[in-house]
Amino acid sequence: MEQPLITVIIPVYNILDCLERCVESVCAQTWQNLEILLVDDGSTDGTGALCDALAERDGRIRVFHKPNGGSSSARNLGIGQANGAYLGFVDSDDFIEPQMYEAMMREIREGGYRIVQVSRDEIGEDGKRRSDVCVPPKEAVFRDSGEFLRTLLLHEGDCSFCTKLTDAALFRNRRFPEGELNEDFYLLLQLLIEAEGVRILPGQLYHVYYRMGSNTRKKDRNDFSRVFVDIVKNADYAQKLTKERFPQYEREAARFGLYQRLDYLLHIPVEQMNRKNAFYREVVRYCRANVRETVTNPYLTGKQRLYLLLLAAAPRPVRALHRVSMRVRGK
Repeated sequence: MEQPLITVIIPVYNILDCLERCVESVCAQTWQNLEILLVDDGSTDGTGALCDALAERDGRIRVFHKPNGGSSSARNLGIGQANGAYLGFVDSDDFIEPQMYEAMMREIREGGYRIVQVSRDEIGEDGKRRSDVCVPPKEAVFRDSGEFLRTLLLHEGDCSFCTKLTDAALFRNRRFPEGELNEDFYLLLQLLIEAEGVRILPGQLYHVYYRMGSNTRKKDRNDFSRVFVDIVKNADYAQKLTKERFPQYEREAARFGLYQRLDYLLHIPVEQMNRKNAFYREVVRYCRANVRETVTNPYLTGKQRLYLLLLAAAPRPVRALHRVSMRVRGK
């Protein structure tokens, strides 16, 4: 039986130390009908030349060089150039098991699914495996769009496109939002409606290389990634979508909105918690207006409720105390 073409899109930026391992893991796939698009997003360290060298080794690799515009713009360029019936995405510092795409294509062929997901693990810079962010299912499972959305709202699901193989037709009129972080979550919510659900496989075939200095893993405590702003915006979008399409999960969505704001408030530097920061003020207003939901929501833990109530009442003092506590604990 003829193998449908899979396009694997890899955004690349200043990643000399990891790129070769990543690309080799994709080239080694047992599903051989691949095209691999390396999108060099304005690299300045020689990564662009390495992309060209890798393309000379394997005819399935195509390279595109563009001015720096961020991961979403690189992915979007790849989507526009893709010829495959299915699209996969791999981050350039990660790597995958050789059977990953074959396993997902088998599910697509047998079950007619439009989105199939494998499970993932995380490897630290010290080479040690980290705790699972998402617990893999014990066996393959299909979650319809509402059920999958619920797992995301409860922080039990995986919104990353890197762990998924997706029907390319779902991207026909859709792209990743550029200039924003947490972009996978936003786009996936749009695709879920049309896709009707996600097939999830238990095998941890995608390996995330967890490295300091990425968008949400800053070494300097005074750094504040805009991802913490974007996750709040996406929480509002998720609540709107839930209300319109899946009202049975409104309490889960309410929990998500509060949790994302708690994450924001626990990361914003105290120095930025001031009257000039309109977004910060709006987050605090939201928490104060939703005290009843905070107290009664069954999906919040006792610790989360306590922090939300304290931060709503006295955000700067509580945040300052939290920062001192984290320093004492060495975090």
